[in-house]
Amino acid sequence: MADCHLVAYRNAGFNPVAIASRTPANAQAVAARHNLSAYDSYQAMLDEADIEVVDVAVPPDAQLDVIREIIRYAGKIKGILAQKPLGVNYQQAREIVTLCQQAGIVLSVNQNMRYDQSVRACRKLIDQNLLGDPVFASIDMRAIPHWMPWQERQGWVTLRIMSIHHLDTFRYWLGDPRRVFCSTRPDPRTSFKHTDGICLYILEYENGARASSWDDVWAGPAREGAAADCGIRWRVEGTEGMARGTIGWPEYPARTPSTLDYTNISLGDQWLSPRWDEVWFPDAFAGTMAQLLVALENNTTPAISAEDNLMTMALVDACYLSAKEHRAVEIAEITNG
Repeated sequence: MADCHLVAYRNAGFNPVAIASRTPANAQAVAARHNLSAYDSYQAMLDEADIEVVDVAVPPDAQLDVIREIIRYAGKIKGILAQKPLGVNYQQAREIVTLCQQAGIVLSVNQNMRYDQSVRACRKLIDQNLLGDPVFASIDMRAIPHWMPWQERQGWVTLRIMSIHHLDTFRYWLGDPRRVFCSTRPDPRTSFKHTDGICLYILEYENGARASSWDDVWAGPAREGAAADCGIRWRVEGTEGMARGTIGWPEYPARTPSTLDYTNISLGDQWLSPRWDEVWFPDAFAGTMAQLLVALENNTTPAISAEDNLMTMALVDACYLSAKEHRAVEIAEITNG
């Protein structure tokens, strides 16, 4: 929140006004840094602050209870931007969505990889039919994330924290798959008990398209003294063109923009390589808040609606089930369960 959300909001000209934390001293420090009012609790902030939109940045197992409190202020609070994952599983996410629908509060989810510049530009290429019909998409992540302490009590490492970005991006590019096959193993470096360390998965689409990701959060013994070879590369192949790119996030906090190159039949033996200065962290966070504010202003559905995000949550749950039972899982098994 301090280094990404609020930095992006200020840079975009938004008007954040108040903050609360379970540790009031943390809220006070961030408030001083970003010129906000600090409150000792989020309940006090909801009571007293002149706010209409709440950015909920709490661990997933705390989201349901926090959002239950927020909807008591329906009328004053018009919109919520929740972090991913939206709760601990698909069923809880669906409960959160239903609560907000009943309260008349617009709920959106901060799936911010959709606003990484290369990911968004690739979607534009697909929309403009510059790649033809998508045939195959892949993401190859070799990176060592900074895990959060609350993950230990969840027993999660990669699928709900990192892979959820890639699964949501595949949905953003190609739509909803019919089924997924996922294989996982523990990350040797992570000491607490978990199953979803290194994650490999294949998405199958009704139209024949396929997508696959290798989410390697081990990436070799780079932290143990060996040379590092980290990065994220992606690729989309279509019937008439191809796009490839890199994601600059593994270099954060160094500002490293993502990249995109594309070609198609009309270009012949040529790649076009648009470039930009913006980066995923923190700049993309302006996009996720902006799409909610625009939806509220225009009385429209957010670009990343919570209703749509339920399918991303279902896909993540399907990955867990697939890895556990060593079989392909239809997404309908989760949504109809």
